Amino acid sequence: MDVSALTQVQYDVVGRVARVSLNRPRYRNALGRIALEELDVAFETAVADSGVGAIVLRGEGQHFSAGHDLGTPEKLVDDEARPYPEGSRGVFERSWELYIDKGFRWRNLPKPTIAAVQGYCIFGGWMLAAAMDVVFAAEDARFLGNRFQYFSVPWDIGVRRAKEVMFAPRFIDAREAYEYGFATRVLPADELDEHTMDYAARVAQSDEFELRLTKLALNQAQDLQGYTNHILAIHNSQLRGGSQGGQFPSGQRRIAPIDRALDNYEHRRPASERE
Repeated sequence: MDVSALTQVQYDVVGRVARVSLNRPRYRNALGRIALEELDVAFETAVADSGVGAIVLRGEGQHFSAGHDLGTPEKLVDDEARPYPEGSRGVFERSWELYIDKGFRWRNLPKPTIAAVQGYCIFGGWMLAAAMDVVFAAEDARFLGNRFQYFSVPWDIGVRRAKEVMFAPRFIDAREAYEYGFATRVLPADELDEHTMDYAARVAQSDEFELRLTKLALNQAQDLQGYTNHILAIHNSQLRGGSQGGQFPSGQRRIAPIDRALDNYEHRRPASERE
């Protein structure tokens, strides 16, 4: 697919920076198979372009991504046209293809990647941001991770903090994400894009081969500690445990942890700020 044919992702090049934008603001940039496949095309295009030295990932509208697409019209049509096999084989293929395979591939892209996160960054949005090398957060960013599929949360914020925020699900705000080491900068929302592009432009001026070796060495440092094996192990245990790669058992609502996180976040706010 050519980038000009993308429908849910926008691709353009500014100087030596490829800018990849999730472009479903109506659905808070929900991530379904179409969007993930189009992200793959955009990233591959950027990697193949010798004129591109760095990649910026962002979201149009008020939110980076509110997570997995659970039923937009485009997803329902696509699911009917391209169904996965029935049973455990289909569950595995879907989970592996959309999250594990792509997550690893995007983490290991040979060019530096920078995510610019504003508003909600939930579940699939967290996984997407986590696959990038650097995360810049707007002051209004709200992060919510979970234990499904590409489960990098303990690596992103540390095991004890991961336990604290996941035992009683709650959002991490931009300042916490910075303090925990997930976000590397916190910026005013109206300056996020400009600062991210400026930083990416400086990165893109560095020697491409040196950048590639540096990124490889840093990713290997994590891998020697068990990063990749952990992602693979938790993915397999989720499938064996009947979570269906992130699909809740019958009778449970997948968005229940989001409801709880919203409620917990509301209780943490000063009474004067609550509606």
